[in-house]
Amino acid sequence: MIFKELFSKEADEITERDTASLDNLRRRVSGAIVVVLIFFSLIVVRLWSLQINHGEEYKNRADSNRVRIRQVVAPRGHILDRKGREIVTNRPSFDVVLMREDSHDLDDVLKRLAPILNDEVSTLWSRVREAEGTPRYLPIRLKEDIDWKTLAYLENHNKEFSGIRIEVQPVRVFHYQDLAANVIGYLGAISKTELENADQTVYRGGDLIGKMGLEKLREADLRGEKGNSYSEVDARGFERKLLKSYEPLPGREIRLTIDVDLQQAAENLMEIGEKAGAVVAMEVKTGRILAIASTPHIRLNDFVGGISHEKWQDLLTNEKHPLINKAVQATYPPGSTYKMVTALAGLATGVVTPDTPIYCPGHYFFGNRRYGCWKRGGHGTVNLKRAIEESCDVYFYQVGQRVGVDTLAEYAGKLGLGRKTGIELEHEKSGLTPTKKWKISRYQTKWQEGETLSTAIGQGFNLTSPLQICQMTATVANGGKLFRPQLVEQVTEPDGKVVQTFQPELLEEVKGLDTYLAIIRDGLIGVVNGPHGTARGAKIDGITVAGKTGTAQVVKVAAYRHLKEADIPYKFRDHAWFTSFAPAEDPEIAVTVLVEHGLHGGSGAAPIATAVMKEFFRDRLSVPDEGIVKEMR
Repeated sequence: MIFKELFSKEADEITERDTASLDNLRRRVSGAIVVVLIFFSLIVVRLWSLQINHGEEYKNRADSNRVRIRQVVAPRGHILDRKGREIVTNRPSFDVVLMREDSHDLDDVLKRLAPILNDEVSTLWSRVREAEGTPRYLPIRLKEDIDWKTLAYLENHNKEFSGIRIEVQPVRVFHYQDLAANVIGYLGAISKTELENADQTVYRGGDLIGKMGLEKLREADLRGEKGNSYSEVDARGFERKLLKSYEPLPGREIRLTIDVDLQQAAENLMEIGEKAGAVVAMEVKTGRILAIASTPHIRLNDFVGGISHEKWQDLLTNEKHPLINKAVQATYPPGSTYKMVTALAGLATGVVTPDTPIYCPGHYFFGNRRYGCWKRGGHGTVNLKRAIEESCDVYFYQVGQRVGVDTLAEYAGKLGLGRKTGIELEHEKSGLTPTKKWKISRYQTKWQEGETLSTAIGQGFNLTSPLQICQMTATVANGGKLFRPQLVEQVTEPDGKVVQTFQPELLEEVKGLDTYLAIIRDGLIGVVNGPHGTARGAKIDGITVAGKTGTAQVVKVAAYRHLKEADIPYKFRDHAWFTSFAPAEDPEIAVTVLVEHGLHGGSGAAPIATAVMKEFFRDRLSVPDEGIVKEMR
């Protein structure tokens, strides 16, 4: 009975239907299903986004973590002389660079690296800080051109220096030491400003670019095209194997018009006695530059691997200014070389003829001032030829007075003075050919007629560069053809294909003055070959040389007037000019020499021009002459 009763109660509990509880359970199960479906839907959507929509992007990111892409710098183009002799080529330089994205403890790495590179830790850190703001995958150059011992150590212990790599960078080799240094120029690391203004697809931080001279002006030709290498790296950034590489394309080859032999002759003679100044040699009938020297010059090897702060400061503070290319970037009073202009103006305007006599007592009075001739006792009565031959100041004072300063400026312009020559060199100065209008504009005061006398003999406000004087001399020598000075002869691709060939460029021609120019040339022959010429020591047996000496006064200092020249302080001594051409019968070469504070053109500058000419005519001389070189030593 009791069993039956209990069973009946249990049956009632089992069979009883709780609708509310079931509904609650259903809602919970449905919610769980929805949550699971949403969760899996999000996973599917995310997977779709990662693998389908952005699959290629993330694949590239993964590859970038596994594959390291490094640029391979192209060898710069070679620079040759006119005969194909190599002046500048390349050699490999091993540089230590830092890859910040691969460095795990930079402070510790730099502390251990500094003594190996023989550098201060602060120096390495300064190079790292200079790269702040640039992408971390770009290399930072810590040390350039390391020696073999350092290279071997770092290669054998590369796993001890995370982020430190060795890069091979072509650097310049100068086969003739510092030949034409101020023309060739040098390389340096690209600055932030230069990088901002450069083509970002071509340059990156740490690249070497031309900073001066032809290395800068011909950067687009010389730089070449970079290559790339793809290497597999491990989790710590160390390279495991090379996957593939694309070789760089070397830069184009530049052939200059310069002749190595003439350039060496010019520079070697200027370096005797540590002269400051310039030498320019030019083909008379084409304008091609055969030599263009500036002394003292920069030392090109000082810039390989980066010039030190001390050496850079020495260059900046050197009183002879080696950073300036004096052939084009410095200007000087032309002295008596300007008398060619005065003679041409006088003849062309008819104020004098070749036979017009002018008496020189050693001075000339104009107004209340006495203008002296360089020869205190005077030259007596002279005509144009003798005035040029003996460089009589009094003669040219009077010719200049008669034609006036504006006419002098007109004929100076016809011979190329007072404007840039257009040579392919940076920062060329235009010089100054004064006029009445110029003085009013510059000084707000009228031109004084006495100033014309100084202008007529190449003093006063006159300023010219050695290249301008050489261009003027060549124009007189060839009968009035003014050529643009040419420095680059040809540009060639690495495969030998000629990209550019430069022909002589005639800027203008002085017409109708042939007879007058011939008269002036006759006087210039007398300067070297006449019995009273001011450059008789410039004769060359078998070659007729014509030329003009010049002495450019630096400053008038009465206190030094009666001193011996050797006792006058260097900076107050006159500049020495000599400009010439040969053979006089059929001119081929013009040579101009300017020696700063060299005192006299005949003794200070002419021997250098003569030696350059002897080198040019070496095959035509019966007996080679070493006398001038020995004498100058």
